[in-house]
Order: sequence, then structure tokens, then C-alpha cells
Amino acid sequence: MLLEYWGLVKEPFINVPDPDFLFPSTKHEEALMRLLYVIQGRRGAAMLTGDIGCGKTLVSRTLVKELSPQRYDVAVVTSPILSPVQFLREIIYQFEGDKDNRINQRVDALHAINRRMITNYQSGKDTVVIIDEAHLVMEKKGILEEVRLLLNFQLNDRFLLTLVLIGQLDLEEKIKQVPALNQRIAIKYCLLPLTQKETVEYIAFRSKKAGAQRDLFSEEATQEIYHLTEGIPRRINSLCDLSLLVGFQEKATLIDEKIVHTAFAGVC
Repeated sequence: MLLEYWGLVKEPFINVPDPDFLFPSTKHEEALMRLLYVIQGRRGAAMLTGDIGCGKTLVSRTLVKELSPQRYDVAVVTSPILSPVQFLREIIYQFEGDKDNRINQRVDALHAINRRMITNYQSGKDTVVIIDEAHLVMEKKGILEEVRLLLNFQLNDRFLLTLVLIGQLDLEEKIKQVPALNQRIAIKYCLLPLTQKETVEYIAFRSKKAGAQRDLFSEEATQEIYHLTEGIPRRINSLCDLSLLVGFQEKATLIDEKIVHTAFAGVC
């Protein structure tokens, strides 16, 4: 009923990393371009950081979508609390499922990953490992060392693996603890919150993507949403989503500042 009331075909502000809803802001486009540059150029490693809710995971899911499975073999590690051996096993699982689930030794896990990379190389594919929530994964120094060792798999003229680290702002400090790893990160990029202008465009973009044929939020409402959320996409989504519900309950035809403030009281 809510979607029908606002003339929508899908929910515009649900907080899931759907690549179709990646807003092409200068920041997000730059982040995606830099990650692709490192992967396509086989430059070893890249790091994307940003505050909570700025869209890092959405960028990573869009990145995976951009990588052809015929050209790239991609493993995405999202489990945050792992021992070093569990970390290596998780990479293997993301590549091969349960095929090697009996591996319990670190050296066997490294050998399995190396075999995968060599097989990919021989078949003309590149190996990519993306570690999301990397600031949590790297809590254990042993895992930092395992990540460094993964980048030792290389030929004379190229890396056999491209590593993409995605995490919150403190990830960079953790990486600096291992200079040998830090020096191999070809590109680092920090994803910042949206500006006020971008926030207005973001709300319009997601509304249109969801099927809206008209503006759902007044200009004053979108400006207020920016001030209340500080331009953080996840907060914007939560506030806009609840604003649509409040507007529906009040039989409004347009979300105004009053509705936004009522909704904001419900998400604080």
C-alpha cells in the first residue's frame, strides 16, 4: 500500500547494497574507478575507507558486478571475527565452496590458494580477493601478516592476486602497523559524506530508480534531511524511508520539513 500510495514499484531507501541504487556522485564514481584501475592493472592492492554508512559496501558490490566472471575469479570475505587460519579457509570457501573444507593447517590453506591463483593464471583469469569490514578482520595482527603474505604470490612481471581492503577510517592505522603491507597498497581512497547538493540529488535519484514520476520531497525537506543526517547515505535512507511512512499515515502528497522532523524523532 505504501509503494502504491507514492507511485513506486520498489522501496527506494532500503539499506541494502543494491548496485542498481549506487548514486553516481563524484566521490562514489572516483572510488569505483580507482578500485577498477588497481584490479585491471594488476597493481597488487587497494584500500577504500570511510565513515560508517558512507556506501563502502555498496561500492564493493558494484565493483563485483563490474568484474566479468569470464575474466576475474573473485572471493568476497565479509566475516569479521576470524583467526588467521579461519581467514585463509574463508578465502578458499569463497572460491570453491565446501570443496576444501577439510583444510585445517595454515600451510595447506596457503598452498590451496596458490593453486587457485596458478590455475586462474594459466586459464587467462585474474584472482581478486575483496575483504569487507577489513577494520574488524585486521583486529588480529596475525591476519595482517597473512594478508601481507598473499601479496607475495607473484611472478617476475605481475601479481597473481589483487587485494581490495574495505573498512572504516581506523583501517589505515591498522595497515600502517605492517609497513611491508602498507607499501604495497597502490591506491588508497577515503569515501566522504555527501554534500548538501549531492544529498538533494541522491534523494531524487533513488526515488526515480524506484519508479517515482514526480518529486516526493520538497526542497526544504531535502535540505533539512541533509542537516539531520550530515550527508551520510545510510542515515539519509533511514530518515527518508520513515518519512515516506509518516507521510503515508498523514495522507500527505509531498514530504515537507514537518514530516521529516516527525520521522527523525522516530529514528533517534
